[in-house]
Amino acid sequence: MSLSLVHSRALLGLDARPVCVEVHLANGLPSFTLVGLADTEVKEARERVRSAIQNAGLEFPGNKRITVNLAPADLPKDSGRFDLPIALGILAASGQIDARKLEGYEFAGELSLGGELRPVRGALAMSLAIARPARAAHQKMPRLVLPNGSAQEAALVPDAEIYGAHHLLDVVRQFLPGDAAPEPGDGWARMASSVPLQQPVYADLADVKGQSAARRALEIAAAGGHSVLMVGSPGSGKSMLAQRFAGLLPAMTTEEALESAAVASLGGRFTLEQWAVRPTCAPHHTASAVALVGGGSPPRPGGHKQS
Repeated sequence: MSLSLVHSRALLGLDARPVCVEVHLANGLPSFTLVGLADTEVKEARERVRSAIQNAGLEFPGNKRITVNLAPADLPKDSGRFDLPIALGILAASGQIDARKLEGYEFAGELSLGGELRPVRGALAMSLAIARPARAAHQKMPRLVLPNGSAQEAALVPDAEIYGAHHLLDVVRQFLPGDAAPEPGDGWARMASSVPLQQPVYADLADVKGQSAARRALEIAAAGGHSVLMVGSPGSGKSMLAQRFAGLLPAMTTEEALESAAVASLGGRFTLEQWAVRPTCAPHHTASAVALVGGGSPPRPGGHKQS
């Protein structure tokens, strides 16, 4: 079979849109073309995928004209998350794995030159995007395959079927031609869908001495669900009070915790210790109003401060 389809996801803000990775092998001058509004990181997948397949002991069809299309063509794609689906698409199109077994799965993961899978940001957002429509339509959820470093956070979504893999070969073994069921190995496992049970810890408002008017305003705002705007000279205690405001609010629901964690995951900053902890952001005092609401260039991992 010279044509294969592999499903993945592209991040568009907090939404993870479905992407179909189409791979076609044809006779002609050897080439590797990647189309579909791909960013620079995605175009560089050609070299990573080629080296990963060869170093994993698999056959790269270097004598073929390889065309990879990331559909839909008008959806921007970035990061190295498409390395794994592109590699699987090439292996399926060349007959090294069974393309039919890929149905019902979605894949995302960056490949090293040796074939190891590296974590990708936005894994939780992808898991949420898969689970919500399936749950609303009472359908079976697609299975999501991720690197081990990303699968754990994606498994926080209730009822999600998440598989973690360490190496490209661990994924390939699950989809080899034939009817024999693959045996789970050390590098391939289904992640248990479990939510951390630890209680979030916040700074205590009781530590603040004085500031009676400000403390009462925060208590009233927390009780009524109101917003608060604090104005004052530097050093008057605004940040200190804001850091303790989260401790007055009720515990986050599971849906709120998932959305908050998904936002942190988009920047690659989420850890399990942050689960259900209300975030407190500390933008620089020179930040403009446009910057505060997310204008300008898209944020990059580590590009802003959060406490």
